[in-house]
Amino acid sequence: MATGPAFDHAVSLARENPSLDIGVHLVLVGAEGYPPTLARLTAAVMLGQIRIYDRLAGQVRKILDAGIRPTHLDTHKHTHLLPQVLSAVARIAQEFRIPWVRRLIPAPVPFLQSMGQAMLQRAGCRTTDYFEGFEVTGQYNTQDLAALIRRLPDGLTEFMCHPGFCGEELRAAKTRLKASRQVELDALTSIEVRNAIEECSVALVRYPDLS
Repeated sequence: MATGPAFDHAVSLARENPSLDIGVHLVLVGAEGYPPTLARLTAAVMLGQIRIYDRLAGQVRKILDAGIRPTHLDTHKHTHLLPQVLSAVARIAQEFRIPWVRRLIPAPVPFLQSMGQAMLQRAGCRTTDYFEGFEVTGQYNTQDLAALIRRLPDGLTEFMCHPGFCGEELRAAKTRLKASRQVELDALTSIEVRNAIEECSVALVRYPDLS
């Protein structure tokens, strides 16, 4: 998240761990100078009040200028479900040669998802076959995650998660995901989840390995 206050720390961690995939979490809502909600963003987009491409491309350039080569793109609050945002994301993926874009979540208006996936395909962007984690964000524990792994369909699935530690900065932040971050971290590193991965022959992969 190039707009985040911990950007410099994130860059430092990325440099210390070069084997990690680093994605760009593109931001159009919930940050300084941006609409606070998806509804406000939708209104601003429809009124032409936001230069979407310029804002998002600037975030990618900031990460590239820091010496980080991103492997994938996604958007904060899944705003690339909006066609105008998705068009900019697809253009950025092509321009900066970032092949992977997060698969769209199911939309309140169903055709938005199918139309968006077709747009990504036409632009040559790659997505996983499935996307998990949206409905259970901040609500799952070790047993829930192990059960999810055991029911994964054949194919490539991206799992969204928010592991971490709940320190003073996070407690003061405007997010509902606070104590749940430690619960997610414990689940992701648990022996029960590791056993489920091995039992189901699930392979944990990096985006470059898929290219």
